[in-house]
Amino acid sequence: MILSVSRRTDIPNYYSEWFLNRIKEGYLYVRNPMNVHQISKIALSPEVVDCIVFWTKNPQPLLSRLDELAAYPFYFQFTLTGFGNDIECHVPHKKKCMIPIFQELSRKIGAERVIWRYDPIIFTDKYTPEYHLKAFAQIAGALRGYTSKCVISFVDTYAKNQKNMNALHSFFLPENELIAFSKELVFIANANHIKVTTCAESVDLSSCGIEHNCCIDKELIEQIIGYNIQVNKDKNQRKECGCMESIDVGTYNTCKNGCRYCYANNRQEIVFQNCKQYDADSPILCGSVTENDKITERTVKSLKEKQIAL
Repeated sequence: MILSVSRRTDIPNYYSEWFLNRIKEGYLYVRNPMNVHQISKIALSPEVVDCIVFWTKNPQPLLSRLDELAAYPFYFQFTLTGFGNDIECHVPHKKKCMIPIFQELSRKIGAERVIWRYDPIIFTDKYTPEYHLKAFAQIAGALRGYTSKCVISFVDTYAKNQKNMNALHSFFLPENELIAFSKELVFIANANHIKVTTCAESVDLSSCGIEHNCCIDKELIEQIIGYNIQVNKDKNQRKECGCMESIDVGTYNTCKNGCRYCYANNRQEIVFQNCKQYDADSPILCGSVTENDKITERTVKSLKEKQIAL
């Protein structure tokens, strides 16, 4: 089993205490976002968890406690962009805080296990292509030797972020300009020994030297754990997504980063109300089990093939 922690909310930043408590307890509950009264109980023993994939904009709360995850293989998807607090409202200063945190994490666990995400890319009157190239170059230079891969994407518009995108007056580049922009990103990244890939993008940037990425990455997981795994593509993600199957342990409408492009939150008022329910000792994130809920133990198993990979 691969754990996704989490596409739905920034668990390392805001709920690391809860997650580490669940690791100690050996299980957690996850409410089905499509059926609010259906709860799955997920076993978390090292025998069934093959790898944990953390998604975060700020893993600092976990940095001093990584030893509590010693029994589990893991890697990080670390989002670090050039946006200010007008778009990523509660993310600390990038140059003063986040780049040093990225570097520290990389020193602790290794550059191959910290994936840099410069995504989503949003073009506005302020955040022009020229702005992004300058910001990307500054960050790439600072992360040289601290990561080997950068994942990019261009912002998608959903019902949940449509209003914010309209307010930002965001725009899309014509294809020829997008290709030229992407080639510049690759040139900058290559100069810093970083490979650029895309996340769930329908646009073909192979002519720029950019491949489609798998964020839940079979090849990387096999490299980290030293075993081949038997796993299929995740059918529950968008068709452009190349990720492998995983179990996400997060809860929508609980992320406090306040990013204006976010698709995982409906409204900040709902986030505020949900976060008031946070209990680090609860088996379920930002909630409680009610008499109307049905708890079902999900069948989980290791995906490892028995023969050790060479």
